[in-house]
Amino acid sequence: MSFSVCKTPPTTRNKMAVPPAYADLGKSAKDIFNKGYGFGQIKLDVKTKSSNGVEFKTSGSSNVDTSKVIGTLETKYKWAEYGLTFTEKWTTENTLGTEVCVEDKITKGLKLNFETTFSPNTGKKSGKVKTAYKREHLNAGIDVDLDFAGPTIHGAAVAGYEGWLAGYQMTIDSAKSKMTHSNFAVGYQTGDFQLSTNVNDGSEFGGYIYQKVNDNLETAVSLAWTAGTNGTRFGIAAKYLLDSSASISAKVNNASLVGIGYTQTLRPGMKLTLSALVDGKNINAGGHKLGLGLELEA
Repeated sequence: MSFSVCKTPPTTRNKMAVPPAYADLGKSAKDIFNKGYGFGQIKLDVKTKSSNGVEFKTSGSSNVDTSKVIGTLETKYKWAEYGLTFTEKWTTENTLGTEVCVEDKITKGLKLNFETTFSPNTGKKSGKVKTAYKREHLNAGIDVDLDFAGPTIHGAAVAGYEGWLAGYQMTIDSAKSKMTHSNFAVGYQTGDFQLSTNVNDGSEFGGYIYQKVNDNLETAVSLAWTAGTNGTRFGIAAKYLLDSSASISAKVNNASLVGIGYTQTLRPGMKLTLSALVDGKNINAGGHKLGLGLELEA
């Protein structure tokens, strides 16, 4: 199944732009923790664009531990005149996905996605309808997973005012007539600082802090705790730009797992990523992971 992510401009105190979607709360901090790494994988991503505007994206990865190879092929065509985007996706697990997206045509700020997946091997089919509405101070959406037993409804909304953000997310299983998820989030963000906290189902508590120290250095902190447990999960991460073509990333958590990543733009359209994950508690025992990634774009 293919997904699309709507990126929104940052919020400032002087002008409140469209708030981020609920899933994007704390995104800047999450990117510091997740991007620039690829532990235990050898990965290749290739992006190209034809003369008639069709975008092609090919991705392949091999798991070092299991030697399992996974690949995807995605084609995307944008019909800008009608606000339409057509996406087709195929995976090596023989799953076919189709997505049709309509944006800003029915009304300004409204985006509709119709997604289907089909597995020829098993005959399994699935569908999803996604809606997102964005305007100043508000970002809301409802997704419906279509199922013969009864659709599953996912709803989320984020409101923002002068940098402050408040969001709610829920999931309703209509087949069981019950709410399966109920999540709250509160945050604050400016151009160089972001804070977000969340409570999931009344039992999981978490938070992210992001700060852009200067043009070269970005830092992030994550905290998480589950009710009924004594352990608090804690992590810090940083990304430093060595120059316009190279950056280094590092992160560590309270489990003594240390991650290091190095990204180098070899030439325009060619980016190399090297990463390593070290278990600080078992330096001599092995089990450390390396990663290699190469991105090509033309």
